[in-house]
Amino acid sequence: MSDLPNCPECGSEFTYDDGIQYVCPECGHEWSKDASAASEDEALIRDANGNPLADGDTVTVIKDLKIKGSSSVVKVGTKVKNIRLIDGDHDIDCKIDGIGPMKLKSEFVKKA
Repeated sequence: MSDLPNCPECGSEFTYDDGIQYVCPECGHEWSKDASAASEDEALIRDANGNPLADGDTVTVIKDLKIKGSSSVVKVGTKVKNIRLIDGDHDIDCKIDGIGPMKLKSEFVKKA
């Protein structure tokens, strides 16, 4: 198994090291080794206070959140248990008691 990262463009696992950069033989994409380390840091999802979040964490809502298409509101201080981190604008997938499954933005929660 290779310790080299997959290609960020096409996802190919056949990348190779070419001195100061990585190269993908399938799509021809080239990227620096420094960019690979930076992208790992960017992928880290943080709460409103800058604390890193992980799957299974418990978070607290820091602002009243209106639920689109409903008259319900997620109130300040609502605890959300067992979150799952996902890609996208709303990067937390969870189930809130009394409301049901929904997606939240990490900027509106803090780690409990």
